[in-house]
Amino acid sequence: MSMRSHYCGLVTEDLIGHTVTLCGWVNRRRDHGGVIFVDLRDREGYVQVVCDPDRPEMFAIAEDLRNEFCIQVKGLVRARPEGTTNDNLKSGKIEVLCHELTVLNPSVTPPFQLDDENLSETTRLTHRVLDLRRPYMQNNLMLRYRVTMEVRKFLDEHGFIDIETPMLTKSTPEGARDYLVPSRVHDGHFFALPQSPQLFKQLLMVAGYDRYYQITKCFRDEDLRADRQPEFTQIDIETSFLGEQEIRDLFQRMITHVFRQTMNVDLGEFPVMPYAEAMFKYGSDKPDLRVKLEFTELTDVMKDVDFKVFSGPATTPGGRVVALRVPGGSEISRSEIDAYTEFVKIYGAKGLAWIKVNDVAAGRDGLQSPIVKNLHDAAITAILERTGARSGDILFFGADKAKVVNDAIGALRLKIGHGELAKKTGLFEDRWAPLWVVDFPMFEFDEDDHRWNAVHHPFTAPKDGHEDDMDSDPGKCVAKAYDMVLNGWELGGGSVRIHRAEVQSKVFDALKISPEDAQLKFGFLLDALQYGAPPHGGLAFGLDRLVTLMTKAESIRDVIAFPKTQRAQDLLTQAPSPVDEKQLRELHIRLRNPAAV
Repeated sequence: MSMRSHYCGLVTEDLIGHTVTLCGWVNRRRDHGGVIFVDLRDREGYVQVVCDPDRPEMFAIAEDLRNEFCIQVKGLVRARPEGTTNDNLKSGKIEVLCHELTVLNPSVTPPFQLDDENLSETTRLTHRVLDLRRPYMQNNLMLRYRVTMEVRKFLDEHGFIDIETPMLTKSTPEGARDYLVPSRVHDGHFFALPQSPQLFKQLLMVAGYDRYYQITKCFRDEDLRADRQPEFTQIDIETSFLGEQEIRDLFQRMITHVFRQTMNVDLGEFPVMPYAEAMFKYGSDKPDLRVKLEFTELTDVMKDVDFKVFSGPATTPGGRVVALRVPGGSEISRSEIDAYTEFVKIYGAKGLAWIKVNDVAAGRDGLQSPIVKNLHDAAITAILERTGARSGDILFFGADKAKVVNDAIGALRLKIGHGELAKKTGLFEDRWAPLWVVDFPMFEFDEDDHRWNAVHHPFTAPKDGHEDDMDSDPGKCVAKAYDMVLNGWELGGGSVRIHRAEVQSKVFDALKISPEDAQLKFGFLLDALQYGAPPHGGLAFGLDRLVTLMTKAESIRDVIAFPKTQRAQDLLTQAPSPVDEKQLRELHIRLRNPAAV
């Protein structure tokens, strides 16, 4: 016989007059003058249990209940008295009159109240099992489950098959640092944990499986942020015989389907924006279109101004000068401007020039700023005309190498655009804002190493006709690459892959990867491509990021059951941890500095 008949949170007025058996945890026990109320909780929610003293044996047990006791209740469902209903709960119109009460397991005093909204993350992650009992976390993980189920249903209906790829594989240069696993059997050799299944999914296309997917763990040993984890989950997808547009259309339908089925949200249109336009307007390849602020290009008109902060970058190859107009921003105080100045320094900016537009009709005399005296009339006219400045606005400026300007002013755009002023003045639109960013460059130049690197990975196909530029001018090459962006987060990205050996060879030449080196690192893929490899492509979505956006959580750690901290530690299990000398010896490893462990 089952220990329960219903979940607590699913007991509704439909069951009035029925006897139910419930199991769960005591969320709170309340003694109201001889009658004990117990808020009983399970993964589906709460139900109110009433314990009357006219059943002395049951009542004695109820008097000893404490928070987080695991109990079983058998009782009668009845309507709550008038005026005591709770519209926030599914079970808010009923209560359960307790007939029998069994303590399945008592609990020691929890280290925190589960409804405490001000818990530190350290406390939450150290006591993660209790943290996971909280309705907030249970709702997040239930949504994550529903998302993965809808993804699987959609892909199954479209002919995709789930195939696992290895966790112990070869170390290959994919951008981030690998996690290495020493081999006990092969002295001095190492496996790597996969940064992605990229090479294997391409091999599966060559092998003729046509449509593959996998919801799988990926590993990157990199510095962490709120949206990064050393191990994260990808919805990894690859397909043969589809072009770039067909791939995008199919997976736009998938994401639209998932949002509709799990949240009843219609994402609407997905605008398509070339990478170059995104960088030009927003300084970002994942612009948040909810923020109604754009860059104004000023590089060409700042070349001959006396203000060296502007003219220097404007006359330097790779330099850029832009303005960011903030309507109604003249109310921003000097202390706030100073705080923004410190903020942009995080991104490499040396400072933050600004102009308050007090009276646009007065021209130069209507502007308030320490830099106006260093700008000639033509420059001031161009600034006001191009930005469309109006009285009451403020203009912020970025002037440096293009990357510094894009990073710093792009970050400032988001900081202002998500602030109180933006919400008050309508500069922020609270909606879902999906976007495809397409036509990424194939390569980016690394000034430190003086070489070209692949923007995505070295197996990304160039746009038709761009193969010839790889020898003469790699910077001109555009890739068949695409990212899906939502609310300023990259949800997923991918590309059409190179399936012809001669094109792959040209990419390796541009990246200064010799044929010998290519064979050493990627030989198994290059060999496979020789056996009639089909045209293929795909993409990978970040499941953690997707669910984080859906829940509006502050960190992806809130949608992962057992995450790592920003220092890549698991506070629950105390991993990573030292291992004993015997284990190291078996792996042929000696620590250089054992005392530091």
